[in-house]
Amino acid sequence: MKTKTLEKIKDRSAAVGIIGLGYVGLPLAIEFGRAGFPVTGFDVDTNKIDALNQGRSYIKHIPSDGILEVKKKGKFRATSDFSLLGEADCIIICVPTPINQHREPDLTYVLNSARTIAAHLRKGQLIVLESTTYPGTTDEDMRTILEGNGMKAGRDFHLAFSPEREDPNNKSFSTRTIPKIVGGYTPGCLRMANALYGTVIEKTVPVSSTRVAEAAKLLENIYRAVNIALVNELKVLFDRMDIDICEVIEAAKTKPFGFQAFYPGPGLGGHCIPIDPFYLTWKARAYDFHTKFIELAGEINTSMPYYVVDKIIDALNKRGKSIAGSRVLVLGLAYKKDIDDTRESPSLKLIELLNLKGAVVDYNDPFVPKTLKMRKYNLKMKSVPLAVETLKRYDCAVIATDHSCYDYEFIAKNSSLLIDTRNATRAVKTKKNIVKA
Repeated sequence: MKTKTLEKIKDRSAAVGIIGLGYVGLPLAIEFGRAGFPVTGFDVDTNKIDALNQGRSYIKHIPSDGILEVKKKGKFRATSDFSLLGEADCIIICVPTPINQHREPDLTYVLNSARTIAAHLRKGQLIVLESTTYPGTTDEDMRTILEGNGMKAGRDFHLAFSPEREDPNNKSFSTRTIPKIVGGYTPGCLRMANALYGTVIEKTVPVSSTRVAEAAKLLENIYRAVNIALVNELKVLFDRMDIDICEVIEAAKTKPFGFQAFYPGPGLGGHCIPIDPFYLTWKARAYDFHTKFIELAGEINTSMPYYVVDKIIDALNKRGKSIAGSRVLVLGLAYKKDIDDTRESPSLKLIELLNLKGAVVDYNDPFVPKTLKMRKYNLKMKSVPLAVETLKRYDCAVIATDHSCYDYEFIAKNSSLLIDTRNATRAVKTKKNIVKA
């Protein structure tokens, strides 16, 4: 393919367009801008666009400083005008890939992005999908759409898949330092995509195809989902045996080989682990294959909020209270500690289940001042202040997210009943009112 795109990547004059300015797209845009590339971020959310063009971040762990830095250099702009995709030399798609109520892939955002790109596609462009999906999405579904105007992938434009590996608020790894898997539709596509990411990522990991890259991302998430399901199941068993699962894990992980610690919780959260395994489950049906491990892990992990609610009901009963009418405070709405991301958070399911049981539920989260409308939930709640008088109003408090800023000694001291789903109270001195769940 005759193109100047590779040369423009090498001298960092290639215009980079990033579709989707969330937890994946925004840090990537900042890295490319820092490296000297002119970056245009595309999103349908005009509130995000306005914030970014004013140099403000709307994601807690991504400081505004990075956005201001690349804006001052003239290397970043945000827009909802997708016709500007035609100006980009390299286009990276970072949009959600949820599942529907039947646990089937919903590729609406990916395919709509491909259709939009196709309307503005020109020769020499590089198109990369980063959204997690099943093997075949890039070289089958997306390619078919992009080739609809007569141009061919590998001949007229480049096509690749490079899975995102973001871990929000991870202090040890960043977008730049996390190795980047890259798979191309053709060897030429791979060279182009690998060259692009090689300018901003410390280590790239080229693989033989887009399908291998897609499968590698699924394996990463399935590995975590299955192992978390294992410890969640053991938590339920060991609870009946009066054994603390967290103490067991701490003892087991002293083995210097052959064991990796995973920890139980009230359920799985985040956009990846609760969702992505089912992309492979769905695709496997086309090959007459039943992914038993994946589906069993999914059943166990999705059952955990129900287990926690049963523990709450049992603990209240032992204190002569019914769940119906009891006031319950859920501590933490984010899906993991010290972030503001509530996607697929088990806290949302806990609140829903408690409401269905007749409880009067509030929540506190220092990073989530109010709930927003989501695909499955529209709770319309605001975070209540965490104070002595607040805690004493509730019949039960539930630690659903173990934020580092929480004073667990204070919480335990002022709660009549405290349900701990994260082993957050392990260092608390007085445990008489604490129940592990």
